[in-house]
Amino acid sequence: MHHSITANEYRDFRSFLESATGITLGENKHYLVMSRLQQLLEERGLANIRELLINLRCDQRGELHNRVIEAMTTNETLWFRDTHPYAILKNLILPQLASLGTRRVIIWSAACSTGQEPYSISMTVEEFLDNHPGAFSRGVAILASDISPRILEEARLAIYDISGITRGLSEDRRRRFTLPITTKTGPAWEIHPKIRSRVTFREVNLNQPFTGIGRFDIIFCRNVLIYFSAELRQNIIKRLSSALNPKGWLMLGASESIAGLADNFEMVHAERSIVYRLKK
Repeated sequence: MHHSITANEYRDFRSFLESATGITLGENKHYLVMSRLQQLLEERGLANIRELLINLRCDQRGELHNRVIEAMTTNETLWFRDTHPYAILKNLILPQLASLGTRRVIIWSAACSTGQEPYSISMTVEEFLDNHPGAFSRGVAILASDISPRILEEARLAIYDISGITRGLSEDRRRRFTLPITTKTGPAWEIHPKIRSRVTFREVNLNQPFTGIGRFDIIFCRNVLIYFSAELRQNIIKRLSSALNPKGWLMLGASESIAGLADNFEMVHAERSIVYRLKK
């Protein structure tokens, strides 16, 4: 059965989503909302978005709330997405940190979805350390965060089926960094313990204060800011810059910029792309 959404329901759902996550839906995303929530409505036997919103108001345990947010925020993720951020990490940022004698590097992968980004970062670190065995004597730690607890569970498992493992991961890296296993649903690949051991997962809503998570040398916050209003985007970037160590690095998505905060950062051109470095 295909559900439809009225103008009022759309308006009410938009304000629910914005207050829960900070995500701003544009004027005409009715189709997106329905395609993302269709399955959940059927599963719960709900006739329409109005019934869903009524149920959300009575959702004491927050379980339905989490499911809705998860449906609206889960993004397509690939291994080594856009490739250049990882090239910049390996050829520019890690060498600079190593030459400064940094003993421990701390990286944050914000909005990590099902884990491809933080594990790609860890693989990049591994490749760098192969060529610079003495670097970072106290190791490299990667914090990976997302808003959805269920997605984080999936990322933590670090097991991917054939469609999940092949998108962006070369044959060579797959051989090196994953272990073939068999699951109930067929062949799958588990991320190698060495790669996994650097990564810790944590639930973080970028729309809320994240002061308790420490300071970072590098923050990847890619392809997520596009979902927020301009005002919130600026607010998040400001807070991200406060979470960086002096001279720390910020990596945004290709279509995202640090509008309004250019004074805090210098733009560094590398690998036909741009990365931002905190000025002080």
